[in-house]
Amino acid sequence: MSLESDSAVPSSSRDWYFPSPPFIHAAKSRKYHRRFSTNPRPSPSDSQLPFAAGVSSPNPATPFRAVPPRTFSHERPRRRVDFSRRRDKPPRTDVNQPVSGVPDGLSNKRSEASGDKFIRFAGPSFKLRWKMAFSVSILMTVFSSVVYQNFCLHSQVDELQNYISKLEFRLQASHSSDSMELISYSEPEGDLPNRSLKRLALMVSLILLSVPVVVFKYIDYVSRSRSPENISEEESLNKQLAYRVDLFLSVHPYSKPLALLVATLLLICLGGLALFGVKDDSLVECLWLSWTYVADSGNHTDSEKIGERLVSVSISFGGMLIFAMMLGLVSDAISEKFDSLRKGRSEVVEQNHTLILGWSDKLGSLLNQIAIANESLGGGIVVVMAERDKEEMELDIGKMEFDFKGTSIICRSGSPLILADLKKVSVSKARAIIVLAEDGNADQSDARALRTVLSLTGVKEGLRGHIVVELSDLDNEVLVKLVGGDLVETVVAHDVIGRLMIQCARQPGLAQIWEDILGFENCEFYIKRWPQLDGMHFEDVLISFPDAIPCGVKVASLGGRIILNPDDSYVLQEGDEVLVIAEDDDTYAPAELPMFNKVKINEKLSGTEAVEKVKEASFIQISRTARKPQKILLCGWRRDIDDMLVVLDAFLAPGSELWMFNEVAEKERKKKLIDGGLEINRLVNISLVDREGNAVIRRHLESLPLQSFDSILILADESVEDSAIQADSRSLATLLLIRDIQAKRLPMVTHVERGSFSQSSWIGEMQQASDKSVIISEILDPRTKNLLSMSKISDYVLSNELVSMALAMVAEDRQINDVLEELFAEEGNELQIRQGDLYLHEDEELSFYEVLLRARQRREVMIGYRLADAERAVINPPAKTERRRWSVKDVFVVIAEKE
Repeated sequence: MSLESDSAVPSSSRDWYFPSPPFIHAAKSRKYHRRFSTNPRPSPSDSQLPFAAGVSSPNPATPFRAVPPRTFSHERPRRRVDFSRRRDKPPRTDVNQPVSGVPDGLSNKRSEASGDKFIRFAGPSFKLRWKMAFSVSILMTVFSSVVYQNFCLHSQVDELQNYISKLEFRLQASHSSDSMELISYSEPEGDLPNRSLKRLALMVSLILLSVPVVVFKYIDYVSRSRSPENISEEESLNKQLAYRVDLFLSVHPYSKPLALLVATLLLICLGGLALFGVKDDSLVECLWLSWTYVADSGNHTDSEKIGERLVSVSISFGGMLIFAMMLGLVSDAISEKFDSLRKGRSEVVEQNHTLILGWSDKLGSLLNQIAIANESLGGGIVVVMAERDKEEMELDIGKMEFDFKGTSIICRSGSPLILADLKKVSVSKARAIIVLAEDGNADQSDARALRTVLSLTGVKEGLRGHIVVELSDLDNEVLVKLVGGDLVETVVAHDVIGRLMIQCARQPGLAQIWEDILGFENCEFYIKRWPQLDGMHFEDVLISFPDAIPCGVKVASLGGRIILNPDDSYVLQEGDEVLVIAEDDDTYAPAELPMFNKVKINEKLSGTEAVEKVKEASFIQISRTARKPQKILLCGWRRDIDDMLVVLDAFLAPGSELWMFNEVAEKERKKKLIDGGLEINRLVNISLVDREGNAVIRRHLESLPLQSFDSILILADESVEDSAIQADSRSLATLLLIRDIQAKRLPMVTHVERGSFSQSSWIGEMQQASDKSVIISEILDPRTKNLLSMSKISDYVLSNELVSMALAMVAEDRQINDVLEELFAEEGNELQIRQGDLYLHEDEELSFYEVLLRARQRREVMIGYRLADAERAVINPPAKTERRRWSVKDVFVVIAEKE
């Protein structure tokens, strides 16, 4: 290189790399360029060159080692420059471009160094691994070919040895003969298959086995080499493939059996190719042998050659794995199916069944009532779906001491808020759907019932039956009916029980009558059309059913409105249906009118009979009595107590007093009543008296004038109503304390009329106190009623059981809900208990039909009676035309308008 070209290089670059005096620039430029062009990396001995020492050589050809070394070293500047160059990574496309301000030689050296580093740091690992993989595959192929050749040579040697042994045997056998046949060794054509084709089959099978392993091992490096930039945020191709496989196996239902089938076919094909390479059989025979090895690992025991044994063992090992996976899949499928059946996830394929959504303490009584209702049909199907485990539900139902009389109970686990779970229980084909209220907070229970109704109305297939919803708060009834429309019938549990307790407080013994009417064990309401009754007056319809008692008419002209206790002059029209109280829907039918009815009503009366009829009418009119003010005590607090106060104000006579005794503070008590919508100033017939205390503490109860109350209502307190046993224990303790305090304050009598207990016994004393006042206890657990019925010291309202009966009755026939609403309302008709002196004289002999006709003069429908010496009333009595002697102490059950 010329001196001019050397001098063209700026000195600043040389000074930047090797600081030296300016008088040696020209002498050192050639050596500087030459040294960098020949040695990319200077050795440590270069520090001893005269160029580094700053002394010029007189002869350019003289080696630099002859110059004495200088003491200073340039290792630190070189290391620093090298680090800075590594830190500043240039783009990959600008690796070969020269750096400004640096000599050409230095630029070239840096380009080469950067290229080496790119190969070493960016792609050398991939290239080395790829080359290694390729080399391994070639080595495996060569090794397999060598092994195959070895196996072939061994097999040929074995065949030749066998053939030689045969020849020797023939030679020994031919020694005795005179002539010896010339035996020439010739390999028969067609006995040995094409060796090259077999070798190819073996190599193909080995390559196909090794290729997936190599691809899976190095596929990540292939994906990185194809990407324009090495982006660390992207997931590797191995992870993406693993994710796709996992997604395929989890999404598609038959992915696992399909994958197992593909693996089995691949094993058979590869095993058949390998066997074809080591055996003398045809390809089809080898494929069949491969299948037998896969299916049964013991079929390869007849293999004699080494190659055949290795291949057959490999195929058998793969077959064991295949069948192990198959057994695992079958076992998992069976376990999953049984687990699904055990947990109630299978679909119910039923129709015209009763569907119950939810779980509560009322479920046992509800199932019992539905089973009794289905007994006449030979049984039915009831499906229960709740957010509980199926085994737990079946275990709890099994513990219920009920005879389901042929009705099958099917339990399923699921949520009524999920449409998929609703479809699982065939909700669209159910004839009735009952939504139970949850135990706990009333607002949350009603909110859940509302969401359940929304889910039911969202079923695309539509609903065949109606929905019966149990609510806890009367204020939420309007919203649920607004959402459900005509499909929904509501039963407000607290409202029904509160009204029933008020009726029982006014008329002791009414709770037992309601149990008989609401339950399916005795008599209940039925509505049916009888065309033969069209054109008849209702007074004639009353005595047309010997096995039932008509009590109302469903008028077709009024849009199907049910009228209880209509006028005698009402004439049945076409389309009208008759509401009766009967034992079952198939146990009654109209018959001819009794003879006495034709004489007294349809014909003119004689003079004597007319006088008797007038006496009977005057007797009935004189016996009417006006309502008297009452004094009632409410023990406990419940969330709907404001509704109870409104009902009591409508039922009681003016001037009545209502004492409220509970643990709620007086200020908070008034606030809760106002928040519930009660305006205390608008109460007309009753006046409130507030007392604060605990109903299970005797000292607090003794502060009350318990001997002066006409009726005492013991409510299931709001604080403990979530636990039926705790609430009943509290009610029972309050009852015993009140009766004991009353017995101590009331004067003793020498004779106890009711019961067989002696006067000195504590139950006898309490029965004397029960004659002065009536105590109505709200009972939640049916087992508690046995204690009260044995003691005969109190009447009770079995709230949970009565609500269950009402739900079952409305589920069987939704029209009955209108009847129950009217019987529990403040206006209209209600069940009442009347004394016998309103209808007859002492020891008068009359039939039940005759007493019923006397009750019709008071605009009442008589449905039963209770004799003076009997404990239970008889509803819809048999033999209604037979005469018997009556007593004025007998009582009669009628449906009459509220006074």
